[in-house]
Amino acid sequence: MAGSRAPMRFVVVTLAMLRWGMRRQAQPTPRRILILHHLLLGDTLMVTGLIAKLRARHPDSEIVMTVPRAYAPLYAGRPYGVIAHPFDSRDVGTLWPLLRGPRFDLAVLPADNRWSWLARALGARWIVALEGDRPAHKNWPVDELRPYSQTPTALVETAMLLQSGNAPPPYRAADWPAPAAADTPVIDGEYAVLHVGASSRLKQWEPARWRALAQWLSARGLQIAWSCGPGEDALIEAVAPNRGEHVFAGNLSLAAMWHLLATARLVVAPDTGIAHLGRVVGVPTVALFGPGSATICGPGEFFSGVPYRAVTIDPFPCRDQTIQFFREVSWVRRCERLFGAPPDRCARALCMEAIDVTAVIAAIEAMSVGIFGQETS
Repeated sequence: MAGSRAPMRFVVVTLAMLRWGMRRQAQPTPRRILILHHLLLGDTLMVTGLIAKLRARHPDSEIVMTVPRAYAPLYAGRPYGVIAHPFDSRDVGTLWPLLRGPRFDLAVLPADNRWSWLARALGARWIVALEGDRPAHKNWPVDELRPYSQTPTALVETAMLLQSGNAPPPYRAADWPAPAAADTPVIDGEYAVLHVGASSRLKQWEPARWRALAQWLSARGLQIAWSCGPGEDALIEAVAPNRGEHVFAGNLSLAAMWHLLATARLVVAPDTGIAHLGRVVGVPTVALFGPGSATICGPGEFFSGVPYRAVTIDPFPCRDQTIQFFREVSWVRRCERLFGAPPDRCARALCMEAIDVTAVIAAIEAMSVGIFGQETS
């Protein structure tokens, strides 16, 4: 059936069982390494620390990472030498290039351990993953389970637990070559990007507050570039109904968005992929956290050199769920409730409503970079 994951599951499980008895042994120096996941954009970008650590430990190895098709152009310049393989769990055709190549000596799973079955189907000699994933059958093909972080830790550092050794040097924007983009936007003059879209309605900020923030930035000489994802035009209409400003309503590729951010003075966004992209690009970024965890999605030590501020109310009473990637983690405080009737669902995004414009302005002013053409305190 078109669009179904069933064909992929059948192929993966069948091959995994056929190859279960193949020689499995950790290689002291793995020649081919596979980072296997199918994460959203923000989480994918937070795996960068793991890529950097693997590269530092295995400078001559080939490192391949699966990514959704839309993200692959971001990796065209091969940051840290990684090869991005476009993968779609609904398209068996994206599996064949991985099967045709030489066996991977090491497969690393930074999130969902269900991909261990694909690693086994590919004949990986050694599979490393984080412990605690549920249900248990997701872990059966794993050769080495490593403890999940027991203290509040950014995901970028948690993923690096999968590779032993010292942490890599902190990230610099120069470590990631800018991707080419045919649809690169050009804005004359200095501007800020206000990205109003989000993966969940619970992460959306009120239009009146976006407009107030835009007015404050405009009074300090910055033009406003509004952006959102595909299908989110209504969010743009709510904040910029006259369309007289620079508006990018889901019509930019991720590579083009990279360039829009790269020449901006500032980006403000909810806790969503664009906020993480801003951090990778190196533009001063302010991220608004409602249901998400500013700790898990924080910069950690790896991204500590990038100008970034998180704005959140912490603790927040109903940000109380302790599940991260299907694992029960005692220190996690997040929320994945959808709109609906309480107590199981949120009637309103109270955690986002609690974020005031003044708090966002304070975060902008606290960054010691020249957002407005001069150093701030």
